[in-house]
Amino acid sequence: MPTHASVSWKTRQHLLVFAAVIFAVSAGVRLLSWQDTAFEVWKIQTVVAGDYRRDARAYLAGGLRSFLNPSATLRNPNTLGHPPGYSILMAIVFKFFGESDSAIQFFQIASDALAAVIIFLIAAELVNMSAAVFAGIMAGLSPQLAWNSVLLLPDSLAVLPILLAVYCMVLGRKHPGLMIFLLAGFFVGLSCWLRANAMLLTFFLASVVLFLCERGKRVRYALTIVGGTILAIAPLTIRNAIVFRHFIPVSLGAGQTLLTGIAEYDKENKFGLPLTDIGLLKQEAEIYNRPDYYHSYFNPDGVERERMRLERGFAIVRSNPVWFLEVMIKRGSSMLRLERARLISNEPALNHSLELTKALHPVWINSPEQFLANGDRSLRADVSLAPNTQYLRLAGDESKYGKQLASAPFMIEKDMDYVLSFPVKIERGRMNLSLESADQKKTYTSIIVESLEATTPEQQPENLIQLYFISPAKTDAQLVISNAASKPDRPIIKLGSAKLYSLGPATQLWTRYPRWIVGNVQRVFLTAFMLPLAILGMATLAYKRKGHALTLLLIVPLYYLCIQSAVHTEYRYVLAVPYFLFALAAVTLSVAGKLVGRNLQRFWSSIDSRLSFKSTRKK
Repeated sequence: MPTHASVSWKTRQHLLVFAAVIFAVSAGVRLLSWQDTAFEVWKIQTVVAGDYRRDARAYLAGGLRSFLNPSATLRNPNTLGHPPGYSILMAIVFKFFGESDSAIQFFQIASDALAAVIIFLIAAELVNMSAAVFAGIMAGLSPQLAWNSVLLLPDSLAVLPILLAVYCMVLGRKHPGLMIFLLAGFFVGLSCWLRANAMLLTFFLASVVLFLCERGKRVRYALTIVGGTILAIAPLTIRNAIVFRHFIPVSLGAGQTLLTGIAEYDKENKFGLPLTDIGLLKQEAEIYNRPDYYHSYFNPDGVERERMRLERGFAIVRSNPVWFLEVMIKRGSSMLRLERARLISNEPALNHSLELTKALHPVWINSPEQFLANGDRSLRADVSLAPNTQYLRLAGDESKYGKQLASAPFMIEKDMDYVLSFPVKIERGRMNLSLESADQKKTYTSIIVESLEATTPEQQPENLIQLYFISPAKTDAQLVISNAASKPDRPIIKLGSAKLYSLGPATQLWTRYPRWIVGNVQRVFLTAFMLPLAILGMATLAYKRKGHALTLLLIVPLYYLCIQSAVHTEYRYVLAVPYFLFALAAVTLSVAGKLVGRNLQRFWSSIDSRLSFKSTRKK
């Protein structure tokens, strides 16, 4: 019979092996996502990502001294719109690896893979090993988490410190001490350097300590957690006081998100708040008769304007408490839904640079005249040449997703990198542009284009669309234009000549096999599947009277449901929530796995008994 020491050593070995596997799977899935999005990631939150990069250059130029003695760039109050942690991190990465987006993305991929390992460790301590493995693997395979990990934004990085804080709480439950709870609070503060959303989480963790730990030490441990958070953010608060002459704990922006969040649910416009950020700036410029307010959120008078926004928002909340509570409930329920994220593509990523199109001749050209003469159109769509004949004008029908126009088929070769390039001007609504097989059974690539709000058809910009793909077989393909749930109906689009470029043979074709596996597994990451599993997991823990485990797995989701639901919310703001939903869902899968295992064992035991009985009778 093994001793306790040998069991503990075997347990540690298992933990290390599973942790290594989870890290490898998570990093691999995120690297595939990085390959898939190489030409698209810069389009997401372009302005915000540009601000982070600009500040990173300023920190890189001035070194650590620029934190307290900032350059003209960092003295601008607009830098208070987000904490400086991500820009500082970018500056450090750029210093060692050059100004490379890939370098910061690889750092984020590694951090996000480590986050999957931490949720595995949390579940291993609170539940059991099988549930922990399920939790880690689900976090590693999740398309939602993989997609956000490669964006040039701090949202995914801010989750790792939160998970570490909870892990410290888990360890502190078994071995309480000032240092472990100080670390828990410190990690919450560290997360705030990246995103300020978790700043009040420290009070939720402190409240948990009040019934997790023995009497006589509860208050001391709770205050230690809060003290750890204050210790972490104190340098930032002191810096803000020195540079901007105001008490700003982390950053500004709560008033802005509060007002835009109210406007989002004010369908009747009872409160007179604009829906867009630009609209809010314009309104402030008019209300306060300050045209200079229109140019930015925090310069000039950033702190004063932020306070006025908060006062305005709180006044609406006080006068409409029931309505606002309903808004919080709706917004909170949205946090429990999994984002419709891009799945890992079955086909390898494009390996050639799109810049090659400047030096290559197209292998196929479809002019507006050819589109008009040879295209297959909807009977209710209006298709004509624009007056200058450089564009084809298409006015779609009233259908929601109906196909409006398709080009004549053209041949593509097997396993080649292709780019289909054409200028587009969308004058009204939204449409889907896709490259499909001629039999319409497979879509190789697609993009949705839509018109800008508050912009006339004549002022809509012209964009060069580049659809890139790898051909899986030698076959006929066609460019297809479809409606995309346009509002208003009958979208209008203008297209120039479409040109197809062959960039050369595709590489990394072997990745089709892991891509096929990962892409198909990711299809189950839907709210309709995961949320019921998480609810069953909660019920299972409650039934088994594992109140401490249930509390520690729910405290972070509960925090975001209570606090983040009060202001405007995007999925990337609450990326910590899915980790704990996966952990709860893993409890259900663990129980189901054990039941299946027991039934299979009984089944095989029954068969073995029958075979043994027959053998005995023959003898």
